[in-house]
Amino acid sequence: MNNMRNHRYRRPSQDEQDYTEFLNHIKEEREDTSNFAKSLLTFVLGVCCVLVFGLWFVQNDELIISIFGEDSAITKQLLAIGEVIKSHTRSSNGWSIFGRQQNILLLGVDSNGNRTDPWKGTRSDTIILMNIDPATRSVNAISIPRDSKVYIAGDHGIDKINAAHAYGGIDLAKKTVEDTLGVHIDKYICIHDDGVKAIIDALGGIPIYVERKMNYDDWSGKLHIHLTKGNHTLTGDEAIGYLRFRHDALGDIGRTQRQQWFLRGFLQRLQNPKVITKIPEIVGISKKYVKTDMSVYELTQFAAMAKGFDESNIQIAMLPGAPNTRGGISYWILDPDKVQDVVNRLIYREEAPADTSAQLVGGILYTPAQAEKATALKSQLNGLGYTVNMMQIKGLPHTQFHAHNNNVSNSFYKYLKEKVPSLAKTQYVYDPMRYYCVGNSDFTIILGN
Repeated sequence: MNNMRNHRYRRPSQDEQDYTEFLNHIKEEREDTSNFAKSLLTFVLGVCCVLVFGLWFVQNDELIISIFGEDSAITKQLLAIGEVIKSHTRSSNGWSIFGRQQNILLLGVDSNGNRTDPWKGTRSDTIILMNIDPATRSVNAISIPRDSKVYIAGDHGIDKINAAHAYGGIDLAKKTVEDTLGVHIDKYICIHDDGVKAIIDALGGIPIYVERKMNYDDWSGKLHIHLTKGNHTLTGDEAIGYLRFRHDALGDIGRTQRQQWFLRGFLQRLQNPKVITKIPEIVGISKKYVKTDMSVYELTQFAAMAKGFDESNIQIAMLPGAPNTRGGISYWILDPDKVQDVVNRLIYREEAPADTSAQLVGGILYTPAQAEKATALKSQLNGLGYTVNMMQIKGLPHTQFHAHNNNVSNSFYKYLKEKVPSLAKTQYVYDPMRYYCVGNSDFTIILGN
């Protein structure tokens, strides 16, 4: 029992009192709670749904005519665009459009409080940097916490990274991310938060498992979250509540994890053929609330590629750091060494080959309902020669595989899935800060609800 207690849940190196004060301060910032923190899924939602019709109309001219009418203006426009796209040489699933590795910046911007220009003076409250590699047909994604303390490009001084878009729009936001991470950004896609709710409703909601009961009311911020634990098809309002909720022990970290998980529900919804009937509504929403420097052809191919994503080829990570509230302002203080480690691994693809003979230590975190599966999993890992630590925790996120160091490469993860088939659909997370870890494990498998 004492040994079990020693293998406790781990957060960034910050004492408990400072972390609690940080979370309390976050809760008091009403202007922050008035903004919808979108997720990686929301951006893929914006990307794929903006021109998912492009994927369909290229192959379904007759369906377009049946929906919009033979002589309508939108039919003529869609068919004309389709002919342009058909004239290009295309490979399967749209991967050839990228040719080489590319970095795409995905931004979700908040409301500026007026109904004039939805992009002027708006903060980018969600920032995702995606690296797409057509050679391996894989996608890596780094979530950049909006409160990250950085130098804003263009002599704007030190501020939260989400302020860059408010100061100078997409150009300044791109430059700031490039300077902070030492990378080049090839393309960008922005989606306004007012469009997220509308797109989710247009799709008929998003199926997702809500891992805990969520009740919160902020009357001044017009935020009301009332969700029960279990399976749901979330409406636009409910999805906003799910993604914005952070009133638990994990605060922004838990919210980021929910954003990452939301991706699965969205990709599942995109597989529904009924999405095609929502084209007119989605097109109208997209024209107003999405902007990008990608061409129609590039977006269509990106949508095609996104529909064929293999979860086993997606690595995700959050920029490592720790919370700080000095001076009365809440910041996420980035850890320079670990940030560089994440960038090298997910953007520059510097990864050690799988060493199946390495003496790695595994960890298993599991809920009471998953005790039997956890015991069976430990036996399988022991049989492969790995030492395994276990710990039961009542509240855990969804099932995930967390790699904590460079010895646990994506190649190693693929090897492990071959040996342990139950891990086949487990989400891969690179977690050098050991937010979820048992003892000093090299990797941790979370068996959530």
